[in-house]
Amino acid sequence: MMNLIFSLALILQPSFAAVKPRRTPPFHKVLIVIFENTNYKDAAKQPFMASLAKKGALLKNYHAVTHPSLPNYLALTSGSSWKINSDDDVSLNVRHIGDLLNEAHKSWKVYAEAYPGKSGKCFLGSYAGTYARKHVPLLSYQDVQKTPALCDKIVNANEFARDFKKKALPDFALYIPDLKNDAHNTDVRYADHWFKKTFGPLLTHWPKDELLVFTFDEDGSYNLRTRGYNKSANRVLTVLYGAGVRPGAASRKWYDHYSLLKTVEAALGLKSLGQKDQSARPIDDVWK
Repeated sequence: MMNLIFSLALILQPSFAAVKPRRTPPFHKVLIVIFENTNYKDAAKQPFMASLAKKGALLKNYHAVTHPSLPNYLALTSGSSWKINSDDDVSLNVRHIGDLLNEAHKSWKVYAEAYPGKSGKCFLGSYAGTYARKHVPLLSYQDVQKTPALCDKIVNANEFARDFKKKALPDFALYIPDLKNDAHNTDVRYADHWFKKTFGPLLTHWPKDELLVFTFDEDGSYNLRTRGYNKSANRVLTVLYGAGVRPGAASRKWYDHYSLLKTVEAALGLKSLGQKDQSARPIDDVWK
């Protein structure tokens, strides 16, 4: 039965050739918070995440694109998983969203919890305490690894509160919780509590031009007994809140990580990476 469901999901997944959004998504800045390894239904039951879904826009048919974690993060930031099928550190000579932002003279940052790197000293270690490089995709790209000015855009998440207070959030940002707060080493209840504590107080002062997105890298289908992944549609909870969103909107269209990348490209006036972002379906039915 699971094989049949997976096969049907692949058949039903849409394929589009160089699809353009019907209109430019109405936001000018975006912050994406990424959680870990949780099934849609389990995440949707969490109080704070559910409250954001009601206040914002819920994507009911949003999917991760593969397993395990790293290739999903690569897909979201470079338009391809590059046939990566593990969480081992990689060094890819490919274009990514940071390149597009630089070319468009747009600002970007990655706020990574417990990240130990310092200005001028790019940290490329796999782990440091509760920090995991595999969840920070921009460190997988060679130009970031080799260019201090680019690697300096990967910062400890402690800088987020300061940037928010100063109204200095970049045009594009990823917020990467550590291995406890992202539900990887804990569970989604723990992550939801952290999310409320960290972001809840900010929502009453949320910038009018900033879109907040939270999603999950993949579902929780990993089987500890067989040490493998169950075949599933890989559906994950994804919510859009803030700039341009129609409160209470709910979409049943098939979207995935490539869709989110394409939508960000369109909103920020970026070029396409020419990978699967080019043919992805843009998110187009939840805006005001």
